[in-house]
This record gives sequence, C-alpha cells and structure tokens, in this order.
Amino acid sequence: MTRKRLGDLLLEFGLVTKDQLDQALAEQKVTGQPLGEVLIQRGAISEDQLIEVMEFQLGVPHVNLEQYEVDRSIVDLVPEELARRYKVLPVKRRGNRLTLAMIDPMDYYAIDDIQMTTGLQIDPVIATRDSIQKAFTHYYSLKKSISEVLEDIHPEEIDESQVRGEDAPIVRMVNQLIEDAVDKRASDIHFDSQRAGVVVRFRIDGILMNQMRLPKHMQPVLTARIKIMANLNIAERRLPQDGRIQLQVRGRTVDVRVATLPTIFGEKIVLRLLDMKNAITRIDRLGFSEINEKTFMRMVNSAHGIVLVTGPTGSGKTSTLYAALHHLNTERQNLITIEDPVEYQLDGINQVQVNPAIGLTFAAGLRSILREDPNIIMIGEIRDMETAEIAFRAALTGHLVLSTLHTNDAASAVTRLLDMGLESYLIASTMRGVVAQRLVRRICTDCKVSYVPHAEEAAVLEKHGVHADKLWRGSGCALCNRTGYRGRLAIQEVLPFDEELRTLVTQHHPIDTYRNWARKQGFRTMLEDGLDKAVQGLTTMEEVFQVVISDE
Repeated sequence: MTRKRLGDLLLEFGLVTKDQLDQALAEQKVTGQPLGEVLIQRGAISEDQLIEVMEFQLGVPHVNLEQYEVDRSIVDLVPEELARRYKVLPVKRRGNRLTLAMIDPMDYYAIDDIQMTTGLQIDPVIATRDSIQKAFTHYYSLKKSISEVLEDIHPEEIDESQVRGEDAPIVRMVNQLIEDAVDKRASDIHFDSQRAGVVVRFRIDGILMNQMRLPKHMQPVLTARIKIMANLNIAERRLPQDGRIQLQVRGRTVDVRVATLPTIFGEKIVLRLLDMKNAITRIDRLGFSEINEKTFMRMVNSAHGIVLVTGPTGSGKTSTLYAALHHLNTERQNLITIEDPVEYQLDGINQVQVNPAIGLTFAAGLRSILREDPNIIMIGEIRDMETAEIAFRAALTGHLVLSTLHTNDAASAVTRLLDMGLESYLIASTMRGVVAQRLVRRICTDCKVSYVPHAEEAAVLEKHGVHADKLWRGSGCALCNRTGYRGRLAIQEVLPFDEELRTLVTQHHPIDTYRNWARKQGFRTMLEDGLDKAVQGLTTMEEVFQVVISDE
C-alpha cells in the first residue's frame, strides 16, 4: 500500500479544507485519537465519506463486524490494551497474515506496532467506530468482567460493596451483558438457574439462544445485583418479584422489565429489553399490505368507536397500538392509556400503570379515565366482562377506544366478546374493525437465496390462488447466527365493519357466517397475507405455517 497520509488524501478529494485539517491535527496531538475519528467528531466529514475515500480510492475493503463470529484465539493475538489504544480488532488469520479491522487503516504506527507484537503481516480492513466499540464489549470487556467477578465474590456472604459500587466487577458485568444483548437485538435475557450453574440465554427474533454458562457460586451476587438495579427485595427468595430498570446504552435509553421466579435450583430471572430506538412508531412500518394499511388507517381515523388488535402473547399487538397512538397524537387530542405494564413511555400521552394490589384494575382505571375528558383511550387488554362493557360504552358515547384481545383470528373477536356476555347491539354499533396478526422471522438479506418451490409448496400456493416461480430462504451466515433469518415482520388480516356485518352480529350468526361474508368482500386471511410475503421474499412458508393454524 502506498503510504499516503489520510489528511493529504482528504484534501486532495476536497472533503476538508486546510484549516479544518490543521485544527484536527492539533487536536489529535492532544487526544491521541485517529485523525479520521477527530474529523468525524468535529463534523468536518461523515463516517460514510471517510470509508468511501479509503475503500474506493485506496482499495481497502470495508467489513461489517457483525458478520464475523471471530475465534477468541484470534482476538487474543492482540493484547486488549493495544487493541483499545489503536481502535482495532483482529478478525482472521491465514498463515502468517492477520486481517485487522481498523477505524483508520492508514494509521501506520498502529500497523507497525501490532506487526511487531504479533510477528504477523497485517492486512488492514475498514470497520466503523460503532462496530469496533461493540466488538470490544463482546470480546474483551465482558470476558474480563466475568473473570473479575469470579475473583471478587465470596459465596458464603454477599458484601454490600460487591453489588452497589460503580467499580464493582458484578456491576460492570451486568451492564456489559445488557449492552451485548442490545447489540445483538435481543428482546429478552434469561438467567436460568440449574443444578450445576446459571445458563444465560438471549431471545433473538423470537428464538432463545444460549450465550454462556456461569458457575453456580456466581448466582447469589448476580441475582442480588439485578434486584438492586430493579429496586427489589434482595432478601426475598421465596416469592416472585417484578421491577424495572432504565439504562443508557450506546447513547440511547433502554427500559428493562425484570421478573424473578423461585425454582428448585434458585431464582430464574428474565429481563425484557424495551429499546425505544427499535420501537415501531409509524403505521407504514408495521408491514401491512397496501390494502390492509388503507383499511387500518380508516379504522383508527374514526371519530369514535372501538378498534381491536388480536393475537397471542408476543404477536406484536402492543407495537401496532403504539404506532396508531403515535399517528393520532396531536395537540388537539387528549390521549390516555391504561396498560399492564406500560412498555414504552410516549411523549404527549398520559399513561396509567395497572396495579391490582391497590385496586387499580383495568375496569377501575377506565372509569377514572372517562372523567378526565379523553378523546382517545387505549386499553392494554380486554380481559373480562366488566372492562369490555365499560370500553364499549365509552366508544358508544363518542370516544375512540383501542385495545387488544386474545383470539386466533379477526372473526373470532365477535364470538369472544359475545361469550364474555357483551350485548350484541353494543358490538355492532361501536366496532370499527379488528386486526389479527402474528410475527414471523424475516429472511436474512445477506445470505438470501432463491429456489424453485417444492411440489408441496406449489400445491399450497395454488390452493390459495398464489403463483410463484421461485421462493426464497436464508442459507445461513455469521450475521444471522447461521439461522437464515434476521429480524421479524408481521403478517395480518384486517376485518372492517360495515352495515351488513353489523346486521349479522345483531342476529347472532355463527362465526363461519362472518368469515364467508368477509371472503365475498375480498378479505384476505392471515395465511394468505403470509404466503404473499413469502413469495415477495420477506419470509419463508415454513415460518408462516409455524404461526398460522389453517383449517382451509
């Protein structure tokens, strides 16, 4: 590689001025940071511009570190102190050559130093500052903190300083474990108490994956630290407890719901991670088909009435309701929610947390909300007849009510409400529509490949009026942990109510009547929506059939 200085290269391509470069070089002498990093922090260039110059003009490749599951023996070739000083990470070794991910691949002092330390020839590649920082947490910080905790703990008793001090190893370890989970897009962290130790698992895209096994004698200090963070009683080990933590991770706020459960081998702990950065706040990002999105928008834009979102736990119902609330949230509207629990805190919306221990149930809270002059009410879930009746009467008296219900499909919502004991005229006169949905895993775009549908798949598609010459699947790569999937999307069915359907409801027709009527109106089932998305290459038919029960 021609040893041309980065500053000269940026000047040559007109990305910085001489004054900007001189100021950055002066700051670099003081801070010791790479020049590219200084220029980015000063706003002179963007990280994308820096990478583009080095990648296309110098021929230095750019790598996404999330795609590499680096062997720890490779990482250990470069001492942590040296890696942090130069912001580098070894990612691959071939013979006497070491591929080194760097923020600044033109930092020849770093290359020479690491070459001398390892005795290997260095092949630099470009990585972003954020990905290098995440890799440090995963490969260096967490491993070091676990070792320090093992040296620090005394199984016979837990010292207060062990679990409260900011510099305590267990404090750093728990924080870094949460950071690692956020970096991997995990929705939950499970600490499973077993006879011989504690198994740590992350739920990623709905699937639990083992991350590490911690020794049994670490369990008391780990449990105590998490309880202190969540303001729980560390002395109570016989009863379940619930709490909440709020952390800053990578400059953004992450809410963590904590639940403990006594088991025969100690307390199991589950942390639910609620990251506002990843929260869906726009209806056009919910994955609706074009016609379903238009129908749903008409429903939530109604002046009054009730809109229900149905599905099992973990099907994304709350995300759909929050996106609707975000759309409806204007200064002219008084929006109030009652939830159990409040998952995301939304600006401009009054949110109430259910607390049955003091009598604040959904029904009791809803009665109080109606005295607060609301325009729009969101009820976390309709669980009983009392809540259902108050909600539907509120919709009847001019409020827009949004809520969830546990049913398998949209049409079943009517029979579920009737079974609760709700009057059919209330349902018919207030219902604006029902959305039923499930979450399926999205095919990883980095290892996505096409294939000709098998005979069974082609027969299913043909039965539902869908034609496809090819389908898609993920072949598995480091980015998706070899699963072939990365991320999730919703499949939905949307059932709007019109006068004819209202008449059917008041006449107490069986559920098949509602379904047959909907079919005549062009209604597409959740299964058909899923098959459409499989043909589009968004998910696989296996995923669709795992979450949708079809009698068709």
